[in-house]
Amino acid sequence: MKNSFENKVVLITGATSGIGETVARELASRNAKVVLSGRRESEGKAIVESIREQGGEASFQKADSSKESDVSRLVEFTVGKYGRLDHAFNNAGVEGIPGLTSDQQTEENYRHTFDVNVLGVLLSMKHEIPAMLKGGGGSIVNTSSVAGQIGMAGMGVYVASKHAVDGLTKTAALEFAKQGIRVNAVAPGGIQTPMLNRFVGEESTRTPQREWLESLHPVGRIGTSQEISNAVIALLENAFITGTVLAVDGGWTAQ
Repeated sequence: MKNSFENKVVLITGATSGIGETVARELASRNAKVVLSGRRESEGKAIVESIREQGGEASFQKADSSKESDVSRLVEFTVGKYGRLDHAFNNAGVEGIPGLTSDQQTEENYRHTFDVNVLGVLLSMKHEIPAMLKGGGGSIVNTSSVAGQIGMAGMGVYVASKHAVDGLTKTAALEFAKQGIRVNAVAPGGIQTPMLNRFVGEESTRTPQREWLESLHPVGRIGTSQEISNAVIALLENAFITGTVLAVDGGWTAQ
């Protein structure tokens, strides 16, 4: 079977752990040229070194996706190093402050969450799309969440931010479909990542919070970053999918 990522250039934000790291490693194993970015430089460089030791091609560029100057430099770095941009996975995101009901929300929580989750996606697409157009097209996947499709008590700002990501994704898909750029989003359910551990405890610990989260998934378990990576890669390479928000959630939103 032909490897559709052979020598393709892929930019990944939020790539220093969890889903972003998994996608970066998987694409590098398929001979893509991967640019990882994030705010944690030491972690990013360690992942790049590991990928290179395994024969892959990867680079790291420190960037805060909520700052346009950082995003602009990131895309310029990618094109300058590899000559083009074929794919992008806009994965940087934050959970905000869980547990605040709507009457308890703060301006600080709103601004931080929306700056990273919404403005970060918008700025990333703003600079990625022109680079892709110069190369004749490309594909983008944004990270949304099941929270973009339902409500969650105590998570209003996060929920709103992911609804916004879905809207940006569908709009960009319509705007650039005829110019050869596809834009989709992946909407994970509960996925085993370092971020998840902050809420439900370490994977080896059977906390009530972890058991409750597992119960929300009809399949009866939390997902893996590899399962999300598989979906992201499918969205990146399938030429007839655009404007879709793909739930990878163990049946959560089917209820």
